[in-house]
Amino acid sequence: MNNEDLQQMTETLSKDYFSLPFKHQAYFNKRLRTTGGRYLLKSHNIEINYKQYEHFGKDAIVQVVLHELCHYHLHLQNKGYQHRDQDFKKLSKQVGAPRYCTPTEKYEDRVNYMYQCLQCGTKAYRIRKVNVKKMVCGKCGGRLKEFNIK
Repeated sequence: MNNEDLQQMTETLSKDYFSLPFKHQAYFNKRLRTTGGRYLLKSHNIEINYKQYEHFGKDAIVQVVLHELCHYHLHLQNKGYQHRDQDFKKLSKQVGAPRYCTPTEKYEDRVNYMYQCLQCGTKAYRIRKVNVKKMVCGKCGGRLKEFNIK
């Protein structure tokens, strides 16, 4: 699937599910990591995470596009387009769009560092490095020791 296929699919889904045209661009953004897609407020374009397609196929892309189209159409109608708004919740339920997408990678797969408390032995896993001179154990306040995992 390429950007042209995605654009065509988005226009079709917009007509079929919302009875409204999609007049902007939908494209894959391979730099997205933690989200399935996003609706850009200023340009009204929709970006989709290509990893969703690689991991879960076309059905997952349809679900993500429906979710982003909910944001799109509500925003253009000056209604509540954010996840917490009742308009968004109602429309996403009506069209069968999920509130969240399935993650493509687990937190455990991205972890680079493990910290262990020298007092109570509690372990904490982190993606980013933590300053052990400033940070302390959340349970007991003890000092932390860093272990490189990767």
